[in-house]
Amino acid sequence: MGNNLFGQCVGDALPAWQPAGEPGAQTLSGRFCRLEPLDIQRDAAALFQAYQLAEDGRDWTYLPYERPQTPDEFTRYLQSQAQAGDRKTMTVIDQRSGRALGTCAFMRIDRANGVVELGMINWSPRMQRQASGSEAIFLMLRHVFDDLGYRRCEWKCDQLNAPSRAAALRFGFSLEGTFRQAVVVKGRNRDTDWLSMLDHEWPQRRAAFNAWLSAGNIDDDGRQRQRLQAFATWHADHSAVVSSL
Repeated sequence: MGNNLFGQCVGDALPAWQPAGEPGAQTLSGRFCRLEPLDIQRDAAALFQAYQLAEDGRDWTYLPYERPQTPDEFTRYLQSQAQAGDRKTMTVIDQRSGRALGTCAFMRIDRANGVVELGMINWSPRMQRQASGSEAIFLMLRHVFDDLGYRRCEWKCDQLNAPSRAAALRFGFSLEGTFRQAVVVKGRNRDTDWLSMLDHEWPQRRAAFNAWLSAGNIDDDGRQRQRLQAFATWHADHSAVVSSL
């Protein structure tokens, strides 16, 4: 911080700041998965099959939509995501099999201020508790900070969605607070937790992800020796939450 000519405290000057780039236009590749821009014709059938592997629709409880029950309903759902003006939806594809596993999105893209949200995280049973799930988040974070120059990445979730909040903390996001009665979702009130990660925090998080994803820790079949939190130092204040996962 500094003072202006009136002696008032003002924020740090950013003389070299340039608007951030546009996410969601290219393939992001990792060891276990890759993220490709959603292609409905290519992805719809495989994604519908993957989501239908779940016994029920509980994984959709905190999403704005219920799980589509027919291929036509699912295609319309994907079309609504593709046409939404506030997001760029990505399909997560397994590197080994080439099968579509889930979807996620870059949301509320604010290039001028360098702010973007990771949202609509929707993993099928083929991704849950697999290395590909955490790697997909790493690929998104690396893209926004390293490739595109964002200053801030956000994660938002229903305050009652404890698994989502715990996952964000595990990935290195910091809880900022709760927006009470923020929105109405499916006819219900939603208090929304806001979490964020900043550009100066990213190098530490990136190092932990890289160590966790290394061949010395996770073999080619996805079996890990140590969890991500073993390489992370930022979870001391959230150990009770993380240890429950």
